[in-house]
Amino acid sequence: MSNPRGFLAMRLSEQDASFLYTETASSPMQTAGIAVIEGELSFDEVFRHYATRIHLVPRLRQRLVFVPMNLTHPKWVDDPDFAIGNHIVHHEMPQGSTVEDAVDAIAVLNEGVMDRSRPMWKFFVVTGVKDRTLVLQQIHHAMIDGASAVQMSTLLLDFAPDAENPEPPEEPWEPAPLPTAIELVTEALQENANAALSSNPLALLSSNEQTQDHLRRGFSTMTRFFTEPAITAPWNASLLSAKRKLVYSVQTFAEFREIRRAFGGTINDVALTVVTEGAARYLVEHGESTQNQKFRLMCPVNVRTEDEAGALGNKVSAIFPMFPASPLNVIERHQVVCEETTRIKENEEAQAMTLMQESSISIPAVAMAPLLLVGTPFDPTRFAATNPPPVLPNIGGRPPSFGVNFVLTNVPGVQVPQYIAGHEMLLTLGLMMMAGNMGLGIAVGSYNQQMIFNFTADPRLLPDLNFFSDLVDDAFSELLAEARKQNEAAVA
Repeated sequence: MSNPRGFLAMRLSEQDASFLYTETASSPMQTAGIAVIEGELSFDEVFRHYATRIHLVPRLRQRLVFVPMNLTHPKWVDDPDFAIGNHIVHHEMPQGSTVEDAVDAIAVLNEGVMDRSRPMWKFFVVTGVKDRTLVLQQIHHAMIDGASAVQMSTLLLDFAPDAENPEPPEEPWEPAPLPTAIELVTEALQENANAALSSNPLALLSSNEQTQDHLRRGFSTMTRFFTEPAITAPWNASLLSAKRKLVYSVQTFAEFREIRRAFGGTINDVALTVVTEGAARYLVEHGESTQNQKFRLMCPVNVRTEDEAGALGNKVSAIFPMFPASPLNVIERHQVVCEETTRIKENEEAQAMTLMQESSISIPAVAMAPLLLVGTPFDPTRFAATNPPPVLPNIGGRPPSFGVNFVLTNVPGVQVPQYIAGHEMLLTLGLMMMAGNMGLGIAVGSYNQQMIFNFTADPRLLPDLNFFSDLVDDAFSELLAEARKQNEAAVA
C-alpha cells in the first residue's frame, strides 16, 4: 500500500547490528544466493521482473542511518536517492562460459563489503552462459537471515510461468524525510534512558526455575568450548583472506527420505552425517592426526515464532554439536550424529543459548563506533584481508581449537518450481559467510524436491574443495546404498 511518509523506520536489533560490527574486509556479511534459471534471458527481462515487484518488499528501498557517535544502533529509513538501477546490474560472461565458470565469477563478484550509504542489497544478472541465466542476490545479513530470505523469494519470484505482474501501488512511492542529526541523537538518548529505567539487573535472580535451568544449560554449553577443545583442521590453520570458492552438489529429497526411513533421525541428521564423515576422510587423506579428536560445528537454528514468520531481520539461535574427526562406518556415523542431536534437543540447548543471548550484558553501541569504519577509506581491516598471516603447518599435529571448525546451516526452501520472467529457476545456490579462522562453511538448502550442498571455502586454506565435496558425495552414496538394502529387506 502507498504511504506518503514511506515505510516504517525501524531500529536494528542487537542481533541485526552485530552483523555490521563483526564485518571485516575479509569477512563480508552479506547473504548471497544464486538463482540458476532455465534459458538465456536478457538483462532487461530480468530487470523488469524485479522492478515490477520491488514495492512488495519496502525494506529494499531503505538504507541505514547511523546515529552520531553511535549512541545506539543504526535504523532503517527510506532512501530519498533510491534508484533501482544502482541495485540490479549486468555482468556479461565470455562466450562459451559454463555454469561452473559463472559460479566462479560470482564468487569473485561477492567479495568485498557492501556500500552502507545505500540500501544494502544488489542483484547481478549474469548472462553469456549457454541455455542458462544466473542471478547473484546479495542482501546484507543485517536485513535478513536464511528463513526471511526464503520468505522474500515468495514475493519476488512467481509460482507459474505465465503469472501476471502484481498490481502496482495506487500512488507513487514517496520517501519519508531523513531524520536530522539532532532528531537521531534526541531519539537515541530517550531510548537509552527508557532502557536503563526499564532494565532490572536482578530479574534473573528472581526468575522461575525453568529459566534458571536454561541459563545453567547455556553456561554448560559454553564451558565445553574450553573443557572439550576441537581439532584444528587445515581450513582453521590461519585467519581468512578475502578470496572465496564455491562448489556444490545436488541430491534428491526422495533419497534423504529413503535414508530417514531406514535409519531414523531427521533431514538435518542425514546432512550432518555425510558432511562430517566427508570431513573426517578429508583429514585422513591429508595426513592429519584424528585419533580421539572431534569436530565442533555451529548450526544456526531458526527461533521465529508464528507471528514473526513473515518478518525480516534475524531470529536465530545456534547449537554446537561435536562429532568424531576420525572416519567411521556411515551407519555408525549416523547413529553417533542422532545421539548427539537428540542430547542437544533433550537439553534444550537452542532455547538455552537464546536465553543466554537475551540475558547477557549488552556492549553499548557507542563502544562499537570504531567498527563502523569497515568499508570506508579508513577501514583498518583491509590490510589483513590482503595480507593474511601464514598457514599454521601440520608438524606432528596442531594446537587444539577452542572455537568452531565450520558452520553448517540447513535452510528449508520452497518445494515447488519458482519463475523469473516466465523462466523456471532450476537451482538455487548459496555462498556462505565466513569469519575468523573458519575457512569452510556449508549451507544445505532445499528447493523443488532437491537438496543442495553448498561448500564455500577460502582457497588458501582449502585449495581442493572439489575433493572435499566428492568425499561428502561418496559418504552420501554409501549411506543411501545401505538404506536401500535395509528398506528392501524390510519389504521382503
